Amino acid sequence: MKPRQTSSLRETTSTKSVAIIAGPTASGKSGLALELGEALGGADRAVIINADSMQLYRELPLMTACPDARDMARLPHRLYGVLSATDRNSAADWRRMALAEISAAHEAGQVPILVGGTGFYIKALVEGLSPIPAIPEQITDDIRQRIEAEGAEALHAELKARDPKMAAKLRSTDAQRIARALSVLKATGISLAEWQAVAPEPPPDDLRFHVQVVMPDRAWLYRQCDARFALIAAKGGVDEVRALLAMDLPPYVSLLRAVGVPEIAAYCRGEMGLEEAIAAGQQSTRHYAKRQYTWFRNQLPPDKPMESRGKPPHDRKLQVSHVQTAQLSESFLAGF
Repeated sequence: MKPRQTSSLRETTSTKSVAIIAGPTASGKSGLALELGEALGGADRAVIINADSMQLYRELPLMTACPDARDMARLPHRLYGVLSATDRNSAADWRRMALAEISAAHEAGQVPILVGGTGFYIKALVEGLSPIPAIPEQITDDIRQRIEAEGAEALHAELKARDPKMAAKLRSTDAQRIARALSVLKATGISLAEWQAVAPEPPPDDLRFHVQVVMPDRAWLYRQCDARFALIAAKGGVDEVRALLAMDLPPYVSLLRAVGVPEIAAYCRGEMGLEEAIAAGQQSTRHYAKRQYTWFRNQLPPDKPMESRGKPPHDRKLQVSHVQTAQLSESFLAGF
């Protein structure tokens, strides 16, 4: 069975509309989602669903740039801060939660608006996910304990010996993905690379996806990254990271690798000054935005990208977003 082919608006032969607003960090996705939801009729007609892997966790709302209380009061928000730092989560887990929230929104007569920058989550929802069996927790726990005791590089070497194809896809320091690959191999006897090659399970047939990828000018985006990270650090981000470190979490916990957290953690441990940590965190954020930008351009190309060239001041970006909001809301209302 071939994966379902989807166009730039990712339309299926379905009757229930789902809006998806994706793009790199600091690109204005959340603001566009709010504008769209209000254009569709507000809280009675729209609900925002998180599609960002780090915003699922409750411990770092500032560092992960979660919507604040004022934004959450404008429209219903789902799947923000629903997990603890120690909770396990995967693309398959998020997909199940997202599909449940989408179904609940439709039952309530609302248009679900998914917004986030975790491209793999969005692709898993729209195009399906390979049917990898559930892995017993005992196997996962054993391998994570080994990573904590022996280090990620040692287990990467083991993976390279047992599954060179999968090992070649992973950095030797990527503890989480190394643990996942070894867990799948031990539980199923089959390489994760082979599972990933299996045709994905498609999304429900009754869903019709409309995908908008926000792609602002890169220079503008990088300035936004720098300004936002500095503001987050000044407004409580340092305290959030300090509290996270006090939890004494194992090194494979995802939140410890959230963008900017390692740099602020280094400051909290006295390994660098605050200005140096902020500068390093800004650089990490820009690098992350660059990777996202490239991924979305190559993996999830939209029909009508919100893209600007040259020197787009913020007003220009907002002007484009209003045009796109009107176009998208008209499309959703026609198909909902």
